[in-house]
Amino acid sequence: MIGDIDESRAPLLDHLIELRRRLLWSFGALAIAFGICLYFAKPIFAVLVQPLLKAGQGRLIYTDIFEAFFVELKVAFFASIMLAFPIIANQLWQFIAPGLYKNEKRAFFPFLILTPVLFLGGASLAYFFAMPVALHFLLGYQGNIGGVQQDALPGVGNYLSFVTKFLFGFGVAFLLPVLLMLLEQAGLVTRAQLKAGRRYAIVAAFGVAAVLTPPDVVSQLMLAIPLVILYEFALVAIFFTEKRRKRVADAAVAVEDI
Repeated sequence: MIGDIDESRAPLLDHLIELRRRLLWSFGALAIAFGICLYFAKPIFAVLVQPLLKAGQGRLIYTDIFEAFFVELKVAFFASIMLAFPIIANQLWQFIAPGLYKNEKRAFFPFLILTPVLFLGGASLAYFFAMPVALHFLLGYQGNIGGVQQDALPGVGNYLSFVTKFLFGFGVAFLLPVLLMLLEQAGLVTRAQLKAGRRYAIVAAFGVAAVLTPPDVVSQLMLAIPLVILYEFALVAIFFTEKRRKRVADAAVAVEDI
């Protein structure tokens, strides 16, 4: 009995040591990326303010004495997560891959590749299209109202929150196919259930768009329509994975019969 306990502790200890090593590599990569991004915080923020410039607003203010300093820290942290993500994802893969079968590795690896691609696609849509449209709409409230001039003077902290909300919101929303395919791989949902719930998914897409974007129709459509398309893309991808699994299962049965 004592021998069995000692044998069970050894693999657990090995896993904990391996987890610690992967976490150290991940935090080390994040720390190095943060140092680099902090040095280039102003140029990075200069890129983030381009949609504001295109919307006709050329001025940002800060009213808190520490606000500009903390904005640079947040910009550096925001950029460092993006920069270090490939290394962090690789460390995650290195930790879980030894515990997977060969076919499970083949099934999981495409999700690892698709995640940054889809996230960058969503963030790019937000940066180049949705944010300029939203800013143009929101800055349109400037003007003379009842003899009083109403001017927009966005603060640096407020604008950074606006940018990160859009970039992360669109980026995470575009991971919908990965989430649906993982749920299907885990056996939690089926393609038939997803097809039956298509109308609810469309309503949910417009609900998410209403939360993440300003209350103008164009901005909401720019997120809702791609989400609906990505939902359909997930259904098509699941169809092909089901066909592949069926072929593998049929081949295995044929080998057993021989």
